[in-house]
Amino acid sequence: MKLRKIIKVAIDSPSAAGAGSISRKIAKHYNLIYCDTGKIYRLLAYALMGKKINNKIKYLKKVSQKINLKKLQNKNLLNNEVAYVASQISKDIKVRKIVLKFQKKIAYNPPKKYNGSCLDGRDITHVIVPDAEFKFYITANLIERSKRRFKELKKLGQKVSFKEVLKSMRNRDQSDKTRRHSKLKITKDSHLINTTGLTIKGGFLKIKKIMDKKLKEKNGRNI
Repeated sequence: MKLRKIIKVAIDSPSAAGAGSISRKIAKHYNLIYCDTGKIYRLLAYALMGKKINNKIKYLKKVSQKINLKKLQNKNLLNNEVAYVASQISKDIKVRKIVLKFQKKIAYNPPKKYNGSCLDGRDITHVIVPDAEFKFYITANLIERSKRRFKELKKLGQKVSFKEVLKSMRNRDQSDKTRRHSKLKITKDSHLINTTGLTIKGGFLKIKKIMDKKLKEKNGRNI
Protein backbone atom coordinates (compact mmCIF):
# COMPACT_ATOMS: atom_id res chain seq x y z
CA MET A 1 0.00 0.00 0.00
CA LYS A 2 1.43 3.37 -1.06
CA LEU A 3 1.66 5.85 1.80
CA ARG A 4 0.04 9.21 1.20
CA LYS A 5 2.41 12.18 1.27
CA ILE A 6 1.11 14.95 3.48
CA ILE A 7 2.42 18.13 5.07
CA LYS A 8 2.50 18.07 8.87
CA VAL A 9 2.88 21.35 10.77
CA ALA A 10 3.38 21.16 14.56
CA ILE A 11 3.13 24.28 16.71
CA ASP A 12 3.63 24.72 20.45
CA SER A 13 3.01 27.90 22.41
CA PRO A 14 1.97 29.35 25.78
CA SER A 15 -1.54 30.84 26.06
CA ALA A 16 -2.48 33.90 23.96
CA ALA A 17 0.78 34.00 22.00
CA GLY A 18 -1.19 34.21 18.75
CA ALA A 19 -0.59 30.59 17.77
CA GLY A 20 -4.27 29.85 17.13
CA SER A 21 -4.85 32.76 14.76
CA ILE A 22 -1.54 32.22 12.97
CA SER A 23 -2.15 28.46 12.68
CA ARG A 24 -5.54 29.04 11.09
CA LYS A 25 -3.95 31.29 8.46
CA ILE A 26 -1.27 28.67 7.79
CA ALA A 27 -3.91 25.95 7.47
CA LYS A 28 -5.99 28.04 5.07
CA HIS A 29 -3.03 29.07 2.92
CA TYR A 30 -1.62 25.55 2.52
CA ASN A 31 -5.00 23.78 2.57
CA LEU A 32 -4.34 21.88 5.81
CA ILE A 33 -6.86 20.61 8.34
CA TYR A 34 -6.50 22.64 11.54
CA CYS A 35 -6.94 21.61 15.16
CA ASP A 36 -6.40 23.69 18.30
CA THR A 37 -5.56 20.72 20.53
CA GLY A 38 -5.84 22.75 23.74
CA LYS A 39 -9.51 23.20 22.97
CA ILE A 40 -9.95 19.43 23.27
CA TYR A 41 -8.91 19.57 26.92
CA ARG A 42 -11.10 22.64 27.41
CA LEU A 43 -14.06 20.78 25.92
CA LEU A 44 -13.51 17.88 28.32
CA ALA A 45 -13.10 20.33 31.22
CA TYR A 46 -16.31 22.11 30.23
CA ALA A 47 -18.13 18.78 30.15
CA LEU A 48 -16.94 18.02 33.71
CA MET A 49 -17.70 21.35 35.34
CA GLY A 50 -20.71 21.46 37.63
CA LYS A 51 -21.20 17.70 37.50
CA LYS A 52 -20.76 15.09 40.21
CA ILE A 53 -19.19 12.13 38.43
CA ASN A 54 -17.99 8.97 40.12
CA ASN A 55 -15.81 7.71 37.27
CA LYS A 56 -14.25 10.74 35.57
CA ILE A 57 -12.20 8.75 33.03
CA LYS A 58 -15.14 6.61 31.90
CA TYR A 59 -17.26 9.73 31.47
CA LEU A 60 -14.56 11.58 29.49
CA LYS A 61 -14.09 8.60 27.19
CA LYS A 62 -17.77 8.87 26.24
CA VAL A 63 -17.46 12.61 25.72
CA SER A 64 -14.32 12.16 23.58
CA GLN A 65 -16.13 9.80 21.21
CA LYS A 66 -18.44 12.66 20.24
CA ILE A 67 -15.72 15.29 19.71
CA ASN A 68 -15.66 17.06 16.37
CA LEU A 69 -13.88 20.21 15.22
CA LYS A 70 -17.09 22.27 15.23
CA LYS A 71 -17.60 21.66 18.95
CA LEU A 72 -14.17 23.12 19.59
CA GLN A 73 -15.44 26.52 18.40
CA ASN A 74 -17.70 26.90 21.48
CA LYS A 75 -16.98 30.39 22.89
CA ASN A 76 -17.60 29.15 26.44
CA LEU A 77 -14.31 27.26 26.21
CA LEU A 78 -12.40 30.56 26.49
CA ASN A 79 -13.56 31.10 30.07
CA ASN A 80 -10.68 31.40 32.59
CA GLU A 81 -12.30 28.82 34.88
CA VAL A 82 -12.50 26.35 32.01
CA ALA A 83 -8.86 27.05 31.19
CA TYR A 84 -7.83 26.30 34.77
CA VAL A 85 -9.77 23.00 34.92
CA ALA A 86 -8.33 22.06 31.53
CA SER A 87 -4.79 22.64 32.79
CA GLN A 88 -5.52 20.40 35.78
CA ILE A 89 -7.04 17.45 33.92
CA SER A 90 -4.30 17.63 31.27
CA LYS A 91 -1.84 16.53 33.95
CA ASP A 92 -3.64 13.18 34.19
CA ILE A 93 -1.93 10.63 31.94
CA LYS A 94 -5.23 8.75 31.50
CA VAL A 95 -6.91 11.88 30.18
CA ARG A 96 -3.96 12.55 27.88
CA LYS A 97 -4.29 9.05 26.40
CA ILE A 98 -7.95 9.74 25.66
CA VAL A 99 -7.02 12.87 23.73
CA LEU A 100 -3.90 11.45 22.06
CA LYS A 101 -5.78 9.11 19.72
CA PHE A 102 -7.99 11.92 18.44
CA GLN A 103 -5.00 14.23 17.90
CA LYS A 104 -2.92 11.69 15.99
CA LYS A 105 -5.83 10.75 13.74
CA ILE A 106 -6.17 14.37 12.63
CA ALA A 107 -2.41 14.81 12.23
CA TYR A 108 -1.64 11.65 10.28
CA ASN A 109 -4.93 10.88 8.54
CA PRO A 110 -6.53 14.17 7.45
CA PRO A 111 -9.44 13.99 4.97
CA LYS A 112 -8.22 13.57 1.38
CA LYS A 113 -9.36 17.06 0.40
CA TYR A 114 -6.52 18.49 2.53
CA ASN A 115 -2.79 18.60 1.76
CA GLY A 116 -2.01 17.73 5.36
CA SER A 117 -2.49 18.93 8.92
CA CYS A 118 -1.66 21.82 11.21
CA LEU A 119 -1.95 21.27 14.98
CA ASP A 120 -1.14 23.69 17.76
CA GLY A 121 -0.97 23.09 21.49
CA ARG A 122 1.60 22.48 24.22
CA ASP A 123 3.20 19.15 23.26
CA ILE A 124 2.67 18.88 19.52
CA THR A 125 6.31 19.04 18.40
CA HIS A 126 7.67 16.44 20.81
CA VAL A 127 4.73 14.14 21.64
CA ILE A 128 1.89 14.31 19.12
CA VAL A 129 3.74 14.86 15.82
CA PRO A 130 7.46 14.45 16.58
CA ASP A 131 8.23 13.74 12.91
CA ALA A 132 6.49 16.86 11.58
CA GLU A 133 8.22 18.49 8.60
CA PHE A 134 7.61 21.90 10.12
CA LYS A 135 7.93 22.72 13.82
CA PHE A 136 7.38 26.13 15.40
CA TYR A 137 7.36 27.55 18.91
CA ILE A 138 5.27 30.72 18.99
CA THR A 139 5.57 32.97 22.02
CA ALA A 140 5.27 36.56 23.33
CA ASN A 141 6.02 38.17 26.68
CA LEU A 142 3.60 37.66 29.58
CA ILE A 143 2.23 41.22 29.64
CA GLU A 144 1.52 41.19 25.91
CA ARG A 145 -0.24 37.84 26.11
CA SER A 146 -2.29 38.91 29.13
CA LYS A 147 -3.43 42.06 27.30
CA ARG A 148 -4.54 39.97 24.35
CA ARG A 149 -6.48 37.53 26.51
CA PHE A 150 -8.05 40.41 28.51
CA LYS A 151 -9.32 42.07 25.32
CA GLU A 152 -10.60 38.73 24.06
CA LEU A 153 -12.57 38.06 27.25
CA LYS A 154 -13.97 41.61 27.36
CA LYS A 155 -15.27 41.21 23.80
CA LEU A 156 -17.05 38.06 24.95
CA GLY A 157 -18.74 40.12 27.66
CA GLN A 158 -16.93 38.49 30.57
CA LYS A 159 -16.43 40.56 33.72
CA VAL A 160 -12.79 40.15 34.56
CA SER A 161 -9.95 42.49 35.55
CA PHE A 162 -6.57 42.65 33.85
CA LYS A 163 -4.96 41.75 37.19
CA GLU A 164 -7.01 38.54 37.33
CA VAL A 165 -6.09 37.65 33.76
CA LEU A 166 -2.40 38.32 34.40
CA LYS A 167 -2.45 36.08 37.48
CA SER A 168 -4.31 33.35 35.59
CA MET A 169 -1.82 33.49 32.70
CA ARG A 170 1.17 33.34 35.04
CA ASN A 171 -0.29 30.32 36.83
CA ARG A 172 -1.10 28.62 33.52
CA ASP A 173 2.45 29.15 32.26
CA GLN A 174 3.85 27.62 35.43
CA SER A 175 1.49 24.66 35.19
CA ASP A 176 2.26 24.03 31.51
CA LYS A 177 6.02 24.12 32.02
CA THR A 178 6.23 22.04 35.20
CA ARG A 179 3.57 19.35 34.78
CA ARG A 180 4.78 15.78 34.87
CA HIS A 181 3.66 14.73 31.39
CA SER A 182 4.13 16.54 28.07
CA LYS A 183 5.55 19.79 29.40
CA LEU A 184 5.51 22.91 27.26
CA LYS A 185 9.01 23.32 25.83
CA ILE A 186 10.82 24.37 22.70
CA THR A 187 12.51 21.54 20.85
CA LYS A 188 15.91 21.93 19.19
CA ASP A 189 14.37 21.55 15.74
CA SER A 190 11.59 24.12 16.28
CA HIS A 191 11.70 27.60 14.79
CA LEU A 192 11.16 30.28 17.46
CA ILE A 193 8.59 32.93 16.49
CA ASN A 194 8.21 35.82 18.96
CA THR A 195 4.99 37.73 18.31
CA THR A 196 5.50 40.49 20.89
CA GLY A 197 4.64 43.68 19.00
CA LEU A 198 3.85 41.63 15.90
CA THR A 199 0.52 41.37 14.09
CA ILE A 200 -1.07 38.03 13.22
CA LYS A 201 -0.26 38.68 9.57
CA GLY A 202 3.34 39.45 10.51
CA GLY A 203 3.65 36.18 12.41
CA PHE A 204 2.07 34.26 9.55
CA LEU A 205 4.45 35.78 6.99
CA LYS A 206 7.49 34.79 9.07
CA ILE A 207 6.32 31.18 9.12
CA LYS A 208 5.28 31.24 5.46
CA LYS A 209 8.78 32.35 4.46
CA ILE A 210 10.31 29.40 6.33
CA MET A 211 7.81 26.90 4.94
CA ASP A 212 7.99 28.13 1.35
CA LYS A 213 11.78 27.90 1.35
CA LYS A 214 11.76 24.31 2.61
CA LEU A 215 8.93 23.26 0.29
CA LYS A 216 10.76 24.78 -2.66
CA GLU A 217 13.94 22.92 -1.75
CA LYS A 218 12.03 19.67 -1.34
CA ASN A 219 9.62 19.89 -4.27
CA GLY A 220 11.21 22.44 -6.54
CA ARG A 221 8.15 24.67 -6.18
CA ASN A 222 5.94 26.55 -3.72
CA ILE A 223 2.48 25.39 -2.80
